Amino acid sequence: MPADLAGLCTGLGLDLSPAQLDQLEAYAERLATSAHNLTSARDRDQVETRHVAESLALGRLLDAHGLLQAATRVLDIGAGGGLPGIPLRIAWPGIVLTLLESVGKKCRFLEGLARDLALDSVTILEGRAETYGHDAAHREQYDLVVARAVAPLPVLIEYALPFLRPGGRLAAVKGSTALTEIDASVAALSELNARLYDVPVFQPPHGQPQTAVLIEKLSPTPARYPRRPGIPSKRPL
Repeated sequence: MPADLAGLCTGLGLDLSPAQLDQLEAYAERLATSAHNLTSARDRDQVETRHVAESLALGRLLDAHGLLQAATRVLDIGAGGGLPGIPLRIAWPGIVLTLLESVGKKCRFLEGLARDLALDSVTILEGRAETYGHDAAHREQYDLVVARAVAPLPVLIEYALPFLRPGGRLAAVKGSTALTEIDASVAALSELNARLYDVPVFQPPHGQPQTAVLIEKLSPTPARYPRRPGIPSKRPL
């Protein structure tokens, strides 16, 4: 086990087992060497220090807010190569994780990854949030939605809120645009019966500080949302 990955976890205050560290190492290797260009980092050390460590730092913050308890139903929207969902599932194995991704080749990668790393309680959905958001099997069924580099916050709110049960939370990872995007989201929050809960900043071991915009769903989402595919991004609330 490379000392740097183990050291990153220790530095974040995570006491992971050797088996969990092996899973993280295998994940980073698969992500770095995939032919599908799932991340801009093509070196495993970069994948570990940038993407995996950032996901784990987010996990520490969510855990401190009581959002990663055993049996918590977590949806990762726009999962791509599995960030942040897969590192969260490895480090907090009690969560029940669903990865939503619209690109088929990325879904095949995630399916193979979950199988090869023996990650149970992981489901991969292939399709768009605007479609699955109206599916009774997924609408208002999740405790937590996480999203990283998916869409501007007003758009992401429309994607995510239909999936959350009342009282559930959206955790959107944002950088320097966080406050501007929050200001632009007032109408979306009102229309979809949600409120800004907290805006904590977390510091990955490497890289710039990140902001987790935490939004709480207050009551059921109006039946007309999300609008049909493509409309939320073209005409944000």
